[in-house]
Amino acid sequence: MSNTRWWDVAIVAGIAVCVGLLFANDAAEPRLAAGSAILGVLAVLWFAFGRRLLHDHRSNPAFIIALVVLSGLATLAHPALATIQTVVYPIVWLTSGSTRRGIIANVAVALAAGTGYAFSFGITAPGAGEAAIVVALSLTFSLAMGLWISRISDTSAERQALVDELRAAQADVAALSRDAGVTSERERLAREIHDTIAQDLTGLVLLTQQGRRLLAGGDVAAAEAHLALLEDSARLALTETRSLVAVTSPTALDAGGIAPAIERLGERFERETGIRVATTTEVDVALDRAAEVVLLRCTQEGLANVRKHSAATTASISLVATPSGTTLLVSDDGSGFDIGASSSGFGLPGMRERLALLNGSLEIDSGPAGTRLVVTLPAVAVSAGQT
Repeated sequence: MSNTRWWDVAIVAGIAVCVGLLFANDAAEPRLAAGSAILGVLAVLWFAFGRRLLHDHRSNPAFIIALVVLSGLATLAHPALATIQTVVYPIVWLTSGSTRRGIIANVAVALAAGTGYAFSFGITAPGAGEAAIVVALSLTFSLAMGLWISRISDTSAERQALVDELRAAQADVAALSRDAGVTSERERLAREIHDTIAQDLTGLVLLTQQGRRLLAGGDVAAAEAHLALLEDSARLALTETRSLVAVTSPTALDAGGIAPAIERLGERFERETGIRVATTTEVDVALDRAAEVVLLRCTQEGLANVRKHSAATTASISLVATPSGTTLLVSDDGSGFDIGASSSGFGLPGMRERLALLNGSLEIDSGPAGTRLVVTLPAVAVSAGQT
């Protein structure tokens, strides 16, 4: 409603029609001059004040009073200028500031125009009657049109407010999604660093300590073997770190999938720690890469706990993957630990978070005779196309 350019066109067109009617009715020179002057003043008022009020959505009582007076003077100058109401009604309605003030202003314009119309014909019964009819018809039309315009304006404003709220809500949702994405990525990196780099570094520290003990004992051959193992472990850690930086799947899965990866992991763990590891794998279905990554990380975490906490002499890894689901078992003959004790570590919570992403579960049974860690994945972890 505040597109002043189109209103400029409409107002100029309305004034031009009034000028045409004035000249078409063979008005006398005084009336012609008076009517033209009034129309000129109306044009000046619009361009000087009206369009600014329309754009700023402000009300100016002096401007509206001037329009009311001009309406009366115009019809007084010549009855043909009663058409000026078609220009004045929309202006006063849109610049009144409220529906109530718009109705009052329209009534004032109608009465002023009707009064001028009656005096233009002379105060007679027929002239008064005709003026009353003109006032009633024009006022009824103007009020109906004004209320319709107000309704459209209010509806548009409500819809714009809803659109603004929706855009604000979308912006909030986008911000929350970005924050959630950042948090999720941080958690993912924390899990990956804990399950790869941190454990690799722990292994390197233990190998270094063992190598020092061997050198101190004079067993050079065994120390050299430990140094070779230390170098091999460091290279594997470097490869895993590069894989993590590149956001790719673990390199251990590139050569044959999860079964060979777990077997190699058990062999490497046995070489590094001296703890005997028995590994069995029975993979009858193709697992998707996400499931393989979770199983590999859970195995790494299970063995890391064996290394750090159990004082075990033997451990076992069992992986069984069938169309009905997948089960991973990591056990040891160590001293166990208190499952209910609070811990600030990231290992077990990280495993549960990984498994939750695939609707998997984790069960732990620990006691003086050892610890059993059981990971279960549902059948949906089987890759598409497998049965």
